[in-house]
Amino acid sequence: MKTFTTFGKAALVATLLGSVAMPAFAETPPNMLVIANRIDDIKTFDPAESFEFAGADVSRNVYEKLVNFDPLDLDAGYAPQLAASWDVSEDGKTITFTMAEGHVFASGNPVTAKDAEFSLRRAVLLNKTPSFILTQFGFTADNVEDTIKATDDKTLVITLDKQYALSFVLNCLTATIGGIVDSETVMANETDGDMGNAWLRTNTAGSGPYKVMDWKPNESVMMDLNPNYGGDEPAMKRVIVQHIQESATQRLQLERGDIDIARNLSPEDVAGLEGNADVKVVDELRGRLMYWSANQKVEALTDPKVLEAMKLAVDYKGMADSFLKGQYTVHQAFLPLTFLGALEDKPFNFDIEKAKSLMAESGYPDGFDLKISVREAQERIDIAQSLQNTWGQIGINVELIVGTGAQTLDRYRAREHDIYVGAWGPDYPDPNTNAGTFAYNPDNADEAGATGLLAWRNAWGIPEMSEETLAAVVENDTEKRKEMYLELQKEFQQVSPFGMMFQQIEQNAMAANVENFVAGGATTAVSYWVITK
Repeated sequence: MKTFTTFGKAALVATLLGSVAMPAFAETPPNMLVIANRIDDIKTFDPAESFEFAGADVSRNVYEKLVNFDPLDLDAGYAPQLAASWDVSEDGKTITFTMAEGHVFASGNPVTAKDAEFSLRRAVLLNKTPSFILTQFGFTADNVEDTIKATDDKTLVITLDKQYALSFVLNCLTATIGGIVDSETVMANETDGDMGNAWLRTNTAGSGPYKVMDWKPNESVMMDLNPNYGGDEPAMKRVIVQHIQESATQRLQLERGDIDIARNLSPEDVAGLEGNADVKVVDELRGRLMYWSANQKVEALTDPKVLEAMKLAVDYKGMADSFLKGQYTVHQAFLPLTFLGALEDKPFNFDIEKAKSLMAESGYPDGFDLKISVREAQERIDIAQSLQNTWGQIGINVELIVGTGAQTLDRYRAREHDIYVGAWGPDYPDPNTNAGTFAYNPDNADEAGATGLLAWRNAWGIPEMSEETLAAVVENDTEKRKEMYLELQKEFQQVSPFGMMFQQIEQNAMAANVENFVAGGATTAVSYWVITK
């Protein structure tokens, strides 16, 4: 059964504003940003655990990192933030960071190298879903006291297990897991040795422009200024993100002036805004990819001919030209466009007759039943229904299992799905961010619990491809490394249980007076602190 519930009407905004009155059909206050977005995937605000899209948006605005991106110059790449500078040893294995001055946590505690040591060690020790971003450098619970060390309040030294390209290491530190937390505040809220994990799920302890004041799951997140923020004071003193599922409701509230930005409009609603001088639409190519994946614990889905038939029985162009028009472009490789080594080849076209022929040659000529697990988001449901239709034409009978973002992710991470339809966005702007999850699975055992690796989530054991992925990540010759990723993606396209379909072009609609809205491009998440009205 599919149940659709609307959250976040204008009354919710008025409630969250407290003493700030919001007359109906009026603009939002000039120093407040109100956004409509799907945020039902938020599970935690802990940067050591958060691994969802909406959670990354919050984290980007709450936590600073050793290195980070300037939202108004994303093409410039990473730049110093909490670290003023860094030096690399001759063998390339040790990086010494010198901390910058003037950064203060919302609590009033100064940011020190000890906080950076605590945060990075903590992320390894907690071993939550995104921990692989750090542990891929050889950090373990047994060695972090030696490999991640603050020698004084201004100096942090990290020692890698081998030499990597410096850009790869620093790019990884821009991921959500690289957020530096206030060690004193976090440990004051420790429970049963959890290093503050339970507390940080619903609270924040960062030095970024904002701090979370209120979170109502599946309803709203409210952020206020961090009074001790060391940078330029943001124009938006309060940011409210409402969970509004339906595009039509987001559009209505934008046109009425109840919200400033609508982030999930359908192509039809975007087109419906044409000619409205009070709003504008900003297009931004994102790194987010839409794909389906087949759990290799399901015997029928291990048949190579079945998988190829399923990839051919996808109406890529039909979807891109209809309900995804203007918001997704057909893309069939695991690296998004703009990344080093991104493959533009599209080997699969919609070919029902060839797909039927492959099914007849497979071990399942009479077809079979399966279930698609999909989040309750309109474009994903539309994609799943299209697959249900076209796969049905080749004898695969599909049932849709629709749930919230959190429900669907829990099932996926537990390897309990048949087919998963969803999106994946890069965690840092290096090709390994996707190669290291789509094409890397060093231990396929259930007890490995490598939930951050999509190959593991789909029970796809690939020892040889995992070695190829490891070889690419340590290659220092940029051109050679690029070719390695191109070859890796070509192999992946043909043999993997993944059907890569689309890359997102995010269309954010907003009031005409909103300036400097940056969704994050293909490299990071949204930045509220530079926005003005």
